[in-house]
Amino acid sequence: MHSVIHKNAVQNYAKDSKHANFYQKKFVFFLIVSHILLIFASGMAWKHTYRCDNCGYTAEIYEGRGYFRQKITPIVCTECNSIRNIVVGGIIADVAPSFGSEVGRLCPKCGNDDIRIWDMHTCPKCKGKMKKTDEKEFWT
Repeated sequence: MHSVIHKNAVQNYAKDSKHANFYQKKFVFFLIVSHILLIFASGMAWKHTYRCDNCGYTAEIYEGRGYFRQKITPIVCTECNSIRNIVVGGIIADVAPSFGSEVGRLCPKCGNDDIRIWDMHTCPKCKGKMKKTDEKEFWT
């Protein structure tokens, strides 16, 4: 009798583990599909390269929102005369409220507090005109 109970327990375990494996695969598939849908639901986000016509200075500018609903804002630092990107909003702002806006932020390169949101055309090095190049890539 003991061996019959043991045999049934082993068969039930094997049956349950097959079901568990099936449900694990379904769950992984669900996660992959939900991540893909989330990316597309948040819109396409691109990283573009901008180049100055006058001096050749380049900057990578992010457009759209990332996977965690954050946006990347290009700022100009008056100290190091460069375009830098700062993360604004999204999930990080829920945890760190100072990331909720550009106000009170510092230059990521030099720590200067005199920063401005970039106007999307003025070169910080020579004040020439910057234009979007054909270089772009998808970002999340």
